Amino acid sequence: MKFAMVHENYNVYDLKKSMKFYEEALGLKEKRRKTAEDGSYIIVYMGNENSDFELELTWLCDMERPYNLGDCEFHLAFRTDDFDAAYQKHKNMGCICYENPKMGIYFITDPDGYWLEIVPTR
Repeated sequence: MKFAMVHENYNVYDLKKSMKFYEEALGLKEKRRKTAEDGSYIIVYMGNENSDFELELTWLCDMERPYNLGDCEFHLAFRTDDFDAAYQKHKNMGCICYENPKMGIYFITDPDGYWLEIVPTR
């Protein structure tokens, strides 16, 4: 029996703001979306040509406050072929939340507070 990872879901408070962040910060674009007939939710799948893996952004109309992510002890990792350029881009965006130079990685945070690890191609 084999399994393949296909997507990860993040619930987001402001769908447009989150989509803009993921496009600017990581080059992800909308691949497809599902909208509830009653307008209660919108699900947008973001991805790029480098991987089949998708990030599923879910917006729920009844959510009246930003999500509580607890201690943020989870993250999604992205590998980049130009670590220095990615670092500079994220520094300019002001979204770097943690750096670990010893390990050669850093983390950025999205508009909802989700942590995203950036690692170089090794």
